[in-house]
Amino acid sequence: MTRIHLTAEDVARVRFAPRPAPVQELNAAFTMLFGRRDELLFGRWRRRVLRSLPGAVEPLGDLVPAGRAPVFLDVLGETLDEGLDLVAAARPELVRSELERVYAGHPSPRWIRELHGGDGDAWRVLRRAQRAAFETMLAPVWPLVRDLHRAEFARGALAFAEHGVGAALPALVAGSRLRDGVWEWAAPGERDVRLDGRGLVLLPTFHWTGHPMIQDLPGRPVVVTYAAGPGLPLAPDGAPDSADSLATVLGRTRLALLLLLSREHTTTSLARRLGVSNATVSAHASALRGAGLITTARAGRSVLHLRTALGTLLVGDRPRT
Repeated sequence: MTRIHLTAEDVARVRFAPRPAPVQELNAAFTMLFGRRDELLFGRWRRRVLRSLPGAVEPLGDLVPAGRAPVFLDVLGETLDEGLDLVAAARPELVRSELERVYAGHPSPRWIRELHGGDGDAWRVLRRAQRAAFETMLAPVWPLVRDLHRAEFARGALAFAEHGVGAALPALVAGSRLRDGVWEWAAPGERDVRLDGRGLVLLPTFHWTGHPMIQDLPGRPVVVTYAAGPGLPLAPDGAPDSADSLATVLGRTRLALLLLLSREHTTTSLARRLGVSNATVSAHASALRGAGLITTARAGRSVLHLRTALGTLLVGDRPRT
C-alpha cells in the first residue's frame, strides 16, 4: 500500500505538470519495455522497439539491474536537454548511494564504477544512452504525447475546478481513495510519503499501465507519475486528431469558446458567435474560469472574458473557430 499524507497546506499546493517530461516519459517507456506487464497489448511493441534500439542505449540496461532504477534518473524538465541536465546535476552522494543500492551484493560494470566516482566520460556515456533511447523510442510519437498531455491536463484541471481535490485525486488512479487527508492505493510493499510543504506534482505518463510511480527527493516537490492515455502502445500513424481529443475532454462548445478568447469578448459576443444563449456561455465560462483557463472582468454593464496563459498553453497554435 502506498499512502501520501496531505495537510491542508499540501492540498493547496497540488498541481498538474503543464507539459510532459521527456526523461520521465523515457523512464516509464524503458520500464515498460523490459517488464512483463500487458504482454498481449505491448508484446509486439516490445519486440519492435528492442530490434530498433542502437548499441548506444545498452548502458541504460546496466543502470536498471533487476528492474531497480536509481532515483537520480527521476527528473522533470520540459525539454530533453533540460531533463538530461537535471540528471547530470544530481548530488554526488545521491548518485553513489543509489548505485550502491541497485548493485548491492552484485558486481558492477566498469563504467558504472566510474560513474560512482564522478568520472566525466561515464556521465557522457549515460547522456548519450538516454538521448539515443529517446530518439528511438519516443521522438516519433512525441507530438502525440504532447497532445495527450494537453487533453489530460484539461481533464484534470476541470475535474479539480468542478468537483474539488477530494473527488479529483482518486479519479486519477483507479482503486485509490482519499480519506482523512491520506491518498492511498494498492502497491507492492508499504510506503508512506509526507510532503512537508514541498508540494505535489501530478504527471501523466502514456507508456505505463501499472501503479503510480513516486519521485520523492529531498528539497523537491513530490511527483506522482500516473498511467493515463489510451492504455496501448503509442504509434505515430495512429495518433488521434488533437482537436478531437481536446473536444472530447472539454466539450466542443467549451473548446470553441476557448479558441475565440485569444481576444477579449463579451458574453453576448460569444453567444452570438457560438449560436447559444448567454446563460450557456456563462455556465461554460464559469467552468473554464474555475480551471484557470480564462479570466472574467466586468466593464460597466458588460462582462469581458479572455484566455489566460494556461488556456493558451492548452490549445497551442490552433486557429480561432
